[in-house]
Amino acid sequence: MRFSRFTIFLCTLAAGASAQPADEAVVRQIFSEALAHGTAYMNLQALTEKYPGRLSGSKTLEDAFLWAERTLGGLSPDRVYRQAVLVPHWERGPAETACIAGRADLPPLAVLALGGSTATPPGALTAPVVEVQSLAEVEQLGRDRLAGKIVFFNRPMDPTFIRTNLAYRAAGDQRFRGPAQAARFGAVAALVRSLTFAADDVPHAGMTAFPPEVAPIPCAALGLQSADRLSAALRADPALRLVLTINARHLPDAPSCNVIGEIRGREAPDEILVVGGHLDSWDNTPGAHDDGAGVVQAMEVLRLFRALGLQPRHTLRCVIFTNEENGARGAAAYAAAAKERGEKHLLALESDAGGFTPRGFELGSAQGPVHERAAGQWRALFEPYGVSAFTPGSGGTDVAPLQAQGAIVGELVPDSQRYFDYHHAATDTLDHVNRRELELGAASLAALIWLVDTHGL
Repeated sequence: MRFSRFTIFLCTLAAGASAQPADEAVVRQIFSEALAHGTAYMNLQALTEKYPGRLSGSKTLEDAFLWAERTLGGLSPDRVYRQAVLVPHWERGPAETACIAGRADLPPLAVLALGGSTATPPGALTAPVVEVQSLAEVEQLGRDRLAGKIVFFNRPMDPTFIRTNLAYRAAGDQRFRGPAQAARFGAVAALVRSLTFAADDVPHAGMTAFPPEVAPIPCAALGLQSADRLSAALRADPALRLVLTINARHLPDAPSCNVIGEIRGREAPDEILVVGGHLDSWDNTPGAHDDGAGVVQAMEVLRLFRALGLQPRHTLRCVIFTNEENGARGAAAYAAAAKERGEKHLLALESDAGGFTPRGFELGSAQGPVHERAAGQWRALFEPYGVSAFTPGSGGTDVAPLQAQGAIVGELVPDSQRYFDYHHAATDTLDHVNRRELELGAASLAALIWLVDTHGL
């Protein structure tokens, strides 16, 4: 029997006192087991190699959910089951193209349709381009300046943010709402500088939203080098015209599911602890960091509990969500079912910020600054593993709805410096995931869940 399978007990301090696992020793066991015998990386390799491009509505995603069921079943949970979800179905079609009309001396632009884009007219769309830096600038220019034009949003992510997710949020309005804003003023298409710091020319996918009152238009992301080339060309010739081809289409909603594996609680089975990630990815990427890493880390939490003989007091669920990328319907379906059944969720954690070195947790609760309580009780237990930050948050997309039902919600916070190099891009591949960093993240999730299950928060 491996050392990591021993159940460690404190010495009995007085006659009749029951032995309890020492917190520090159990946390050490969890990290040791993950680093020595972890399966997260192996599972991520299988997922990304066999099922890349797991966009909602695709056969690839549904095949991946079959894999997730089998993989969860192999961890010997008490139950594995599906939760049916209808999801949006958008397809990219043949590859997009973009080039500057009449400029054979310039290479084509690296372009990728955004989720929610419509197709260009048959043949291609050719139109002048207007570069802007903000949604407010679109409104200032107005219909007279923008009707019949391609609006090019070229504001970069702010490199001075240390936490890169904050830079992403600050620049993200131009991708998520920019094309609709352009359409309101008569633009025939929109281009958006990719949300990345990477010094390459790989375009990054992502969702854009068109409200019901705004007719969708073709829209796409540009690689950073292509965005810079287009901007330079516009400075040299403000009247240039761009030739753009996009072949995207919207299809009827498609059946999908969340997949759930659970270990039933020994004392309070009706009270639930959740750990999860989302299985869907954009169609242009294997989705190793986003969010294959979160999926296999959540699975690894169940494996760690089983491997170490840690029988939770409360029911432990691993939830593999669908449709986070372009609809969040998996999250909505899970929360709605929990409310309908009157389930009590104590804690809901997700991993959806990449499989990089874990640094801490974001935690939020309607009952106050729960992150401060967690830090006060447990920071010393995590610091030997480089995990020290406990900060306020509202949970990620898939668990956030459970906060309104009384749950503590949270996210694993890994080092963020490289995440947006790969986020939503074809470069989000297994070779950019470090095995030890991935397993450390899984252990961090398992340790926090064990502590909350044992002591409450």
